Amino acid sequence: MGMMKAWVLDRQAPIDQKPLTKKSVEMPEPVAGEIRLKVVACGVCRTDIHIIEGDLPLKKSPLIPGHEIVGIVDKIGEGVKGFKPGQRAGIAWLHSACGVCKFCRSDRENLCETARFTGWDVNGGFAEYATIPGEFAFALGDRMSFGEMAPLMCPGIAGYRAFRLTDIGRGDALGLYGYGPTASYVLQVARAKGIRIFVVTRSEKNQEAAEKMGADWTGDYTQQLPDKLDAAILFPPVGDLVEGILAQLERGGRLVLSPVTMTPLTLQDYNHIWMERSIISLANITRQDGQEFLDIAQKERIKSRFETFGFDDLPEVMIKVKQGGIDGSAVIWID
Repeated sequence: MGMMKAWVLDRQAPIDQKPLTKKSVEMPEPVAGEIRLKVVACGVCRTDIHIIEGDLPLKKSPLIPGHEIVGIVDKIGEGVKGFKPGQRAGIAWLHSACGVCKFCRSDRENLCETARFTGWDVNGGFAEYATIPGEFAFALGDRMSFGEMAPLMCPGIAGYRAFRLTDIGRGDALGLYGYGPTASYVLQVARAKGIRIFVVTRSEKNQEAAEKMGADWTGDYTQQLPDKLDAAILFPPVGDLVEGILAQLERGGRLVLSPVTMTPLTLQDYNHIWMERSIISLANITRQDGQEFLDIAQKERIKSRFETFGFDDLPEVMIKVKQGGIDGSAVIWID
């Protein structure tokens, strides 16, 4: 068994203490049903920071984080179908699910109680090699670069699931509250599907970016929207914003909460949620989300805003990501 270089978490600690250590560790071997990727690049996600700092409990120690993984299939285990060595492939947050529980049987494998997640339950992509069950890997076409594809594996797919949860269609009005990489992918998908897009963000720079991406209207939280919304997605983890967004929804409208954590929610006026308005939270992703989004992304040539960094830069990049100092997404080149 060979060795590889990897960034390893031995104990949770604040990101500015640089708790990741670069080590030489055993290269993973694919068992039956698994593929191994030679990792070319891995994006940095805020969930990685939540795991490293202890906002999420540590499920494995030592742990290699990272779940926005793109690379080339290097080796396949017995019984793998659909992949062969030399093929481009990606690994996302969902690493596996049981396939037999009531959630898996009803197309809700994202809620499977025994689901395992990349870079949390199992080792992730801040390493030279990573393994995953072939059924949970994504085949990547040749239309986009590895740098473009890495951020699609998490903010892209998660954004697409949030969009699916809105349950709206052509001609409807969608509000995006907060505008970062995930919202930019939702905007591009919604625009391709003929949906009107209203972006609310305090940042004038982000308002301009959303306008260039095709938003129908942009403004800040103090401004009145020109129309009622059929659905909205909230990206910042700020519970105080919820009631104001509900007040902007049309009858039967739905608000999707995208963050993993959220400050307390309050609802002072029942009329803001009456008339079958609803709130739903986003939890994880399914393979359907991933495959549908990646197909759309390549067909539409969805644009990614990202900055690339070297493998040795990861600890400093983590600090930049936490501080909001990256223009778009951060991508670490492994190879």
